[in-house]
Amino acid sequence: MTSEHSSQLYADLPLTIDEAGPEAGRPVLVLHGGGGPATVAGIAKHLAAASRTLTPVHPGWDGTPRPDWLTGIDDLALAYLHLLQDRDLTDVLVVGSSLGGWIAAEMAVRDTAQRISGLVLVDAVGVHVDSAPIADFFALDPRAAAEFSWHDPDRFYVDPATVPADQLAVRQANMAIMRVLAGDPYMHDPKLLRRLGRVRQPALLVWGESDRVVTPAYGAAYAAAFGDGRLEVVPKAGHLPHIEQPEITLDLIDEHLRRTSGRV
Repeated sequence: MTSEHSSQLYADLPLTIDEAGPEAGRPVLVLHGGGGPATVAGIAKHLAAASRTLTPVHPGWDGTPRPDWLTGIDDLALAYLHLLQDRDLTDVLVVGSSLGGWIAAEMAVRDTAQRISGLVLVDAVGVHVDSAPIADFFALDPRAAAEFSWHDPDRFYVDPATVPADQLAVRQANMAIMRVLAGDPYMHDPKLLRRLGRVRQPALLVWGESDRVVTPAYGAAYAAAFGDGRLEVVPKAGHLPHIEQPEITLDLIDEHLRRTSGRV
């Protein structure tokens, strides 16, 4: 069963959420990156076979409302923790791609109620690593962005000239919102890396071998910062391994889902 509805999280923040899977299944929160909810639809659909999946649209993405006060990733992290609280959800696996992985990490360091029992970060941003800086995605033209993001850019590159005007406007608006939330400091929280050692929930970091936005070396440093972090590198994949190598990536997520169930 799949449904999309608006949940009134705060008085001025209606949250659009796609919910699927059995009501009694383990809850999984799936958080998309800058490309929007379509980029994690395959993960959510796969997990919904046995889990209760909640896939929100981050406020401001795809034309959804964003209140003026919501200006940082920490705001999203707290909002989604409040969502888990409102639903009284426990033993939650949080799966986040790119920007969504950053949100998941920020949630974990604030999860004093221990509602989260496991994390999956897929090519996440969110920390600063001196030896492996994050590529300046905002400075890349569409072709360069494809080269940095995909193992096989020729397969996935889309010429903006071929995109319908309404879809192009949505993409541009999503990028503008990402600038607001993650533009300064660029794509990271300077305090996050040192806080991750306090996170005891097992964290699986899944990384595309060919990712040039955030390299596997960046992923290794990210994983090492967690109290219980593990890096798995996916061959022949870039920034979105769940799209380029779905079978390998989903198998890794399934294994972590089993490993972390019932820890809280």
